[in-house]
Amino acid sequence: MGLVLSRILKLFSGNQKVRILMLGLDAAGKTTILYKLKLKETVNTVPTVAFNVETISPCKNITFSVWDIGGQDKIRRLWRHYFQGAEGIIFVVDSADKERIFEVREELTRVLQHSELNGVPVVVVANKQDLLGAIGPDKMAEELSLYKHTKNPWRIQGTCATAGDGLYEAMEALAKMVKAYQGRRIR
Repeated sequence: MGLVLSRILKLFSGNQKVRILMLGLDAAGKTTILYKLKLKETVNTVPTVAFNVETISPCKNITFSVWDIGGQDKIRRLWRHYFQGAEGIIFVVDSADKERIFEVREELTRVLQHSELNGVPVVVVANKQDLLGAIGPDKMAEELSLYKHTKNPWRIQGTCATAGDGLYEAMEALAKMVKAYQGRRIR
């Protein structure tokens, strides 16, 4: 009873902090997105060897503690160690890298099949939409077989991290889905 009451109070009280995982293959733009949201500017980044953690407030009454976890092959095997307690996922895809779409689909499927993430909302960020030949969000949803993933609510958003295009829309969508997820968990 006490746990249920504390969750209800958390939902309707002031600013709440939520653990969000930012995942995706290496060079998809995860760290660029994180610091564009945090600092509102584009910063030079280097490949993330482990993880970065930053706090951002995408909209009123919610704060995301975003865990940007490296996407190199060796690090991906460790992603599962970060799943516990996650209430949302930002999965970043390089929309211009068509050669790695199969690999992206495999990794996303592996993440969404993990039992600790059942029901956790996902925003797929189809990044680098400014590049020639980038796959659009609708086509990307098909390529990643998102329509087959029914255990997790999801949305796809086209973005350009360096310009900031689409980032705030993606975060607002995630915030709404996270609040709905928390509401479902109370019952």
